[in-house]
Amino acid sequence: MGLLTVEQIVSVDGYAAEPDGGIGFMDAADVGNANDDDQLAFLQGVDAILLGANTYRMFAGYWPTADPEVEVVAEPINRLPKFVISNTLTEAPWGDGAIEILRGDATRAVADLKKRYGRIVVWGSLELADALFEAGLIDELRLRVVPVLIGEGRSFTPTSLGQRRLDLVRVVSHPSGHVGMTYRVVASA
Repeated sequence: MGLLTVEQIVSVDGYAAEPDGGIGFMDAADVGNANDDDQLAFLQGVDAILLGANTYRMFAGYWPTADPEVEVVAEPINRLPKFVISNTLTEAPWGDGAIEILRGDATRAVADLKKRYGRIVVWGSLELADALFEAGLIDELRLRVVPVLIGEGRSFTPTSLGQRRLDLVRVVSHPSGHVGMTYRVVASA
């Protein structure tokens, strides 16, 4: 069975989106690509990328044409197999090609993906991540903390989640003030 990692970029006060759903806080610290080396190391162990429909739209509008000289993670992002969970998208173009759309029950589709791939990463995709947390399908949580406070917004977990035990696996700090934390999801408390 594969390992499912959810990675979220969050403010220091734990928000993954602003009250209006925006993500401008991610640029507020304006420190460039502060954690590219850490992301490249992580991506070496990733076998597939899974996105929700909204995050797919943001990624598809940027990553296929991103310059790998500027965005060093563009090459692995474009090379790795990608999937989008959606019951509304009719197609999922990606650069000159397309990626596979997984339809129906998201938790069943992800459980099937975990049988096919050793390590899958879900980036952003807050609604999808909520469903995966609630179904107990997440094995690992990676938080990339941006050195900014936004005061209010959308948490990176569902409010109905309840307590979950996490074991700290790794912490990395960057001169920019960004902090990366990796946790293994142990169990419901």
